[in-house]
Amino acid sequence: MTSDGLDIVIGAESAARDAAAADQFAAQAQQAEDDGNRWQAVELYRKAVAADAGNQSHLFRLAYLLDLAGEEDEAIDCYERVCDTVPAPINALMNLAVLYEDANDYASAERCLRQVLETDPNHARANLFYKDVRASREMVIEEDSERDALKRKAMLDTPVTDFELSVRARTCLKKMSIRTLGDLLRITETELMSYKNFGESSLSEIKRMLQIKGLKMGQGLEDAHRAARRQIMESLKGTGAESALNRPVGDLHLSVRARKALQLLNIQSLGDLASHTEAELMGIKNFGQTSLIEIREKLTEHGLSLRAIDS
Repeated sequence: MTSDGLDIVIGAESAARDAAAADQFAAQAQQAEDDGNRWQAVELYRKAVAADAGNQSHLFRLAYLLDLAGEEDEAIDCYERVCDTVPAPINALMNLAVLYEDANDYASAERCLRQVLETDPNHARANLFYKDVRASREMVIEEDSERDALKRKAMLDTPVTDFELSVRARTCLKKMSIRTLGDLLRITETELMSYKNFGESSLSEIKRMLQIKGLKMGQGLEDAHRAARRQIMESLKGTGAESALNRPVGDLHLSVRARKALQLLNIQSLGDLASHTEAELMGIKNFGQTSLIEIREKLTEHGLSLRAIDS
């Protein structure tokens, strides 16, 4: 019998021999399983996979036994290799999704289940499991958000006395009722500098301290304005004056200079304006004492005033 040279594939005999060895190891592994010796079966399937890495059946069985033995990481690795084939076996995708879900890797579990449903949209178990994984993933996102919010609140509630500040800086902050880091973030440099006995050295000291923490003064101003608006609303309840808070600042008929200053601060209503301090307004370029007096008088006509810093 003659053979055509083109039919000879380099390494074909070795590959066949490896596949035969893999099948022999797999048969021994099956016998070990039948005898109830799981770990021996695992070792034999490892040898089978080493002999013929392309045999998906041996690889799948190894992954399955590793999962039962509690070796989740190696099981995941084996199932991932099985799922590299196209199309990926549905059973392997389902088992891999379960392992991902157990490891709290909900995004990967969801991806596996979507692959199953793309192949079989009516797969009952995949549909049910997909809903569970989506719900768990959303719950984790909510828990992470809640945890981040709690961490941020704890940071903002840190007393300023915990930081290494000079006696003068601490005394000024105390007199201004700035007790926590959150209070400090809700005030501007201009407002601090407007306080009696508060100088450039104290300001630089506080700015350095905040910079180390990746923070800066004024970044919590919007929170301060919201809190001030709520406080003003509460104080005006039942007086009939609370309706004025929603009136547009255009109703004040201010001068051009004063109007431009309010536009720069994005102040739209009388409530917005009343939540700001004199120092914030005075920090606007070209905004002077005349404009400040004008705004004070206009607010007084509506039973309102600018937010005051405790002193």
